[in-house]
Amino acid sequence: MGKKRRPQTTKAGPRVTSAEIPVVGAREPCPCGSGRRYKACHGRQAAHAVTELVQRPFEGLPGECDWVALRELVPAATVELKLAEGLPEDVPSVTLATVLPMAWPALRRDNGAVLLGLQNDTPSGDISRDLADTLRRALTAEPGTPVAAERVSGEGPRLQDLLDPKGGFSPTLHEGFEFWLEDAASATGEVAASLERANAAAIPTARLTSVEAAYWCRTPEKNHLRWVMSHPEEKLLDALARLHAAGASSLGEDTRLVGSFRAHGLTVPVWDLPGTMGAEETEKPAEAFAERLAEALASDAPLTAEQRRARGGLTNRQVTLS
Repeated sequence: MGKKRRPQTTKAGPRVTSAEIPVVGAREPCPCGSGRRYKACHGRQAAHAVTELVQRPFEGLPGECDWVALRELVPAATVELKLAEGLPEDVPSVTLATVLPMAWPALRRDNGAVLLGLQNDTPSGDISRDLADTLRRALTAEPGTPVAAERVSGEGPRLQDLLDPKGGFSPTLHEGFEFWLEDAASATGEVAASLERANAAAIPTARLTSVEAAYWCRTPEKNHLRWVMSHPEEKLLDALARLHAAGASSLGEDTRLVGSFRAHGLTVPVWDLPGTMGAEETEKPAEAFAERLAEALASDAPLTAEQRRARGGLTNRQVTLS
């Protein structure tokens, strides 16, 4: 492909950088002075930056698999975040939350602490950049105020730039959303009623301790295990097919691997579990499965006909969430 032609600036017009180009109507002349319509000049660059989908927005962050789980699977959880440059003096803490009241992108508490919501619609194709922009604005927001979503440019920092790469990522799961309030026990009236409604809709969920990023949940008919894995998708599906064909893909009696879904560039296998199988009873079977999976991942042998059929079945039942 040939090189892209750069917009020509007229001699009379001032020199303007991309960062200084104001947003104008798509059919209006571009303010850079090129003589072209905005949508065909700097507007094309801005639109591309805003809409381009980042397949793995949390890649490179500590706990990428758990970021995906908290974004897609877990109803109520919080994580203390550490900033690469440390906290401002007037911000005692920054906490990631699965969801905030009214689906606010962020909230600055009365005491200056920041809550950053994860399960929100984002204005661009890069969730990490959108969250980073919200976080930066929350750090300087007035205490006691929510932070609204805003459209961001394609040049701002991402979470990978703002968070401490050695800060770790340890989710705390909650039965309900009392973490929304500094003193939930004293809530009354409509606040208490809203909290009660939110808690009633939360599916009981637990993070296993024997393996990474595996989340058990209870539903009325059966329980499930949804396990976010960072292995390359094709390699993982081959390994799951090897185990499935060998009758080794379940987590015990009356359990079965029912398929998987993609979320933010990662693959999430899903198991059906009997209603009597709680999170604690799932720990040892999951740990044993992890050992079998490691062996299957290490194999480079071509798939047999039976394994290919098993792989086809897993692929046919795969869906993409994001």
